[in-house]
Amino acid sequence: MEEKLVLTQEWDKTFPQNDKVDHSKVTFHNRYGITLAADLYKPKNADGRLPAIAVCGPFGAVKEQASGLYAQTMAERGFLTIAFDPSFTGESGGTPRYMASPDINTEDFQAAVDYLSLREDVDPEKIGIIGICGWGGMALNAAALDTRIKATVASTMYDMTRVNAKGYFDAEDSEEARYEKKKALNAQRILDYKNGTYALGGGVAEEVPDDAPFFVKDYHAYYKTKRGYHARSLNSNGGWNVTGCMSFLNQPILQYSNEIRSAVLIMHGEKAHSCYFSRDAYANMMNGNPNPDNKELLIIPDAVHTDLYDRTDVIPFGRLAEFFHKYM
Repeated sequence: MEEKLVLTQEWDKTFPQNDKVDHSKVTFHNRYGITLAADLYKPKNADGRLPAIAVCGPFGAVKEQASGLYAQTMAERGFLTIAFDPSFTGESGGTPRYMASPDINTEDFQAAVDYLSLREDVDPEKIGIIGICGWGGMALNAAALDTRIKATVASTMYDMTRVNAKGYFDAEDSEEARYEKKKALNAQRILDYKNGTYALGGGVAEEVPDDAPFFVKDYHAYYKTKRGYHARSLNSNGGWNVTGCMSFLNQPILQYSNEIRSAVLIMHGEKAHSCYFSRDAYANMMNGNPNPDNKELLIIPDAVHTDLYDRTDVIPFGRLAEFFHKYM
């Protein structure tokens, strides 16, 4: 039985409502018994079974931010879509709050496919997924595992296992650096257990010094301003638990990405600090892949990381629609 969630009924998104799309709130549950909250978008006056897309991300965001914008925009282009909050975050269930898991969060995508497959207005043979930022890596992981997924888009992706284990730009890729991280995280576990609460790691900083790296300013410009701030967003507020991503240190998620047979489009901004994740993920996916012809890496000129969160003049939604219509 699904947990009863309290869902807000007001339009509280960071983007305007589209009058060409119907919107409603839905819930579904994953294999671990966690109930997930989602916004469902459907083209007005649509008939019959539609191709469907489940959208999630960025990592630390909520469905009222970038994933909802993607979902609503793709619905305008003829798809039934859902944007969902991952387990332990936003309006979704799961306790303790603000935890992440490479297993459970991959399962969240698969649970979305379960839900969509049983809707009478969805063609179960035409289901795809979109993962943004950290959920781009999760989407690729789900595509490697779930043969029901016909097409996958990873947008401005992070491989969260890589960045946790090796640091940004692989600058902490050593046994010693990983040992010190593990040592600090395990010390925090003792404190959390003693205190009976989980300490938060902090979201995007309230103020950014002039000499901060550009990507820090980039995140601040989205999560801490009217452009992208949301009260339920971890990145906009207190962040994940300090120990929330501990398991990512030890569990690479893209081990068998080169066995993905279904269609994959990986897209990233040329000037994004994170572009190396997509370039490397694409190269690894193509290494000996039995179905290379339906894979593509799309590099968007001059775009930075958060441009692919909400810049409708930069995100190639027309290209995405063509991709999904072709392969689903």
